[in-house]
Amino acid sequence: MKISARNILRGTVEAVKSGAVNSEVDLTLPGGEKLVAMVTNESAQSLGLAGGKEVVALVKASSVLVMTDDSGIRLSARNCLAGTVKNVTAGPVSAEITIALAGGDEVHASITHNAETELGLKEGTAAMAVFKASAVILGVPA
Repeated sequence: MKISARNILRGTVEAVKSGAVNSEVDLTLPGGEKLVAMVTNESAQSLGLAGGKEVVALVKASSVLVMTDDSGIRLSARNCLAGTVKNVTAGPVSAEITIALAGGDEVHASITHNAETELGLKEGTAAMAVFKASAVILGVPA
C-alpha cells in the first residue's frame, strides 16, 4: 500500500486502555520511544490491538508541531518525541523539518517558513516533534 503520510513508525502495543467510546493505545518504538494513539473501541477491536501486537503508526507531517524550547510549558499533546534536526527543506511559504530520534526513527513536520526561521532550525538543532494522540492512525498487517 502506498500512502501520503510522511511518518510511518513501526512499534509494539504496550497497553490498550478502553473508554466509553475510544481506546488509548500505548506503543513503544524500536528505539524505546513511547507513542500514544487514540482510536475508537471498534477500531481497537477490529485491529486486534493487545499487548505485544506489532503495529504501524501513521502521522501526517502537517499534524506535527516542532518545539525547540519547552520553557516549562505543559501540553495536552500526548506525543512529544525528542531528537535532533537532521534536515531542513526550506521554501518561501513552508518548510519540511526532519527530526532524527535517538532510536533511529525519523519524524517529518511540515511547518511555515516563518516558524522555521523563528525557531532557528538547522541541522543539529535539538528539537521535539509534538502531535496529538488523535493524529495517529494505526494499522496492522492484513
